[in-house]
Amino acid sequence: MKKKIEKIIRESSKTASALASQADVIAAASAKIIAAFRKGGKLIVFGNGGSAADAQHFAAELVVKFEKKRKALPAIALTVNTSSITACANDFTYEEIFSRQLEAILSDGDIVVGISTSGNSPNVARALEYASSRGVVTVALSGREGGRIAEIADVVLRAPADVTARVQECHILAIHAICKIIEDSVWAKS
Repeated sequence: MKKKIEKIIRESSKTASALASQADVIAAASAKIIAAFRKGGKLIVFGNGGSAADAQHFAAELVVKFEKKRKALPAIALTVNTSSITACANDFTYEEIFSRQLEAILSDGDIVVGISTSGNSPNVARALEYASSRGVVTVALSGREGGRIAEIADVVLRAPADVTARVQECHILAIHAICKIIEDSVWAKS
C-alpha cells in the first residue's frame, strides 16, 4: 500500500511540475479576470462532478479570500443552485443547465470559465458557446487534448495529463495561481 501511495504522489508531483509549461496561459487567464473585475464585471464558473467542486472552490476563494483579507470579488459558481440545475435538466435538457443560467445573469464585461477534464462536457461547451455568442471573454480548463471546449474558448489551459485525477490536480493548482495573482494585483488590495 505504501508503494502505491508513493507512486501516486510522484505522478502528481511530476504532472504539477509539467504545469509550468502553461504559465503563460495562467497569466493570460488571470489578466482577463482582473480586467473584467476592473470594468465592473463578474466571474462565472462551472463544471461537472469534481470540476463542479473546483468551480465552487474558485468562486469561494475570490468572494471570501485566498490568502489576504481584501474586498470581496464578484464570482459565481453555477453549480450551486440545485433547483435551477434540476429544473432545467427536467424541463429542457442537461446540456442547457449552465447556458440557461447564463442567459439569466450574463452581462457585458463578465468573464466565463468552463471546467471539463475531458474538454468534451456538452453542457460546458454549450455554455461557453453561449457566452462567446454574447461577446464575453471565455476561459476553458481542460485536459491535455483540450476537447471541444478548446475550440470555443478564448483562453485554454490544457493540463499536461490524461488521467482525470492528475488533470483535476492541475486545475486546482492553476486556480490557486490565478487567485494569488488576482490578490497580489494592486487593484485587489484593500
